[in-house]
Amino acid sequence: MVKREDSMVILAYIAVCIIWGSTYLAIRIGVSDLPPELFAGIRFLIAGSLVTLFAYFRGNKFPQSFVDIRRQAIVGCFLLLGGNGIVVWAEQWVYSGATALLMAIGPLFNAILELILPNGPRLGVKGWVGLLLGFSGVALLVLTGSDANIIDISGGILIVIASFSWSLGSVYSKTFTPTGSTITNIGIQMLAGGIGLTIVGLLMGEATEIHLTSKGIGAMAYLVLFGSIIGYSSFIYLLQKWPASKAGTYAYVNPVVGVFLGAVILGEPVSGYVFVSAAIILGGVFLVQLSKTKRKTQITS
Repeated sequence: MVKREDSMVILAYIAVCIIWGSTYLAIRIGVSDLPPELFAGIRFLIAGSLVTLFAYFRGNKFPQSFVDIRRQAIVGCFLLLGGNGIVVWAEQWVYSGATALLMAIGPLFNAILELILPNGPRLGVKGWVGLLLGFSGVALLVLTGSDANIIDISGGILIVIASFSWSLGSVYSKTFTPTGSTITNIGIQMLAGGIGLTIVGLLMGEATEIHLTSKGIGAMAYLVLFGSIIGYSSFIYLLQKWPASKAGTYAYVNPVVGVFLGAVILGEPVSGYVFVSAAIILGGVFLVQLSKTKRKTQITS
């Protein structure tokens, strides 16, 4: 019989796979009407405030020290200011499907970064082949997509940087034992990322570019409720229960959802090279995950 906690983990995983695949579409719609960094910043300020207030009135424990709060803020900045902030900026001209596919390389970066963790998983031959294969798929997508007007090289580089920042936050979150409840930590991460994004947006002069439309507000509402509160909370919950590499396998599903929704709803172009690139990237990610084994703890006399 499946335990309740196991069921919750599985549901959280499914939510991340499906919902986050759709957020690339919502972001693309949102930035067509609203300035990108303030769009993202306001999203996480609203979501973070709602989550934190919910935790407070529910009586959830908050982090015990400033150091614990700072750690959660750092995670939020890596994931949201760096990862999501760059994605939102790039989606002004990069199609949502291509963005979803490029962000699928997150588990490859996770694997590389986890090599430096004490007793972290190591890669076998299959893993190194998978890394080479995965990044080759990225190169193929960017180079061929540029010719087909699906993605340009600068946009591809930005999305890769965003994926690396997201992986930094994911792996860093595994290097310390958090205090406080998962809900309060999620709220702190969102607020930290939201504050950072809002500051960046204001410094870029985006305040004068805000023109509210029903389409922009709708995209914002969807991202706050589904992308942030449900999706992000589910992802952080997964990181509490699974290794970052295992939690990162949601990246197998996100590209499929993202490419499908982008093509059907926004009419984004999809070439044969996109499918070939997807197969190569996801194949590389699969090999990396398949090859991982835990390092043996050395016993000293």
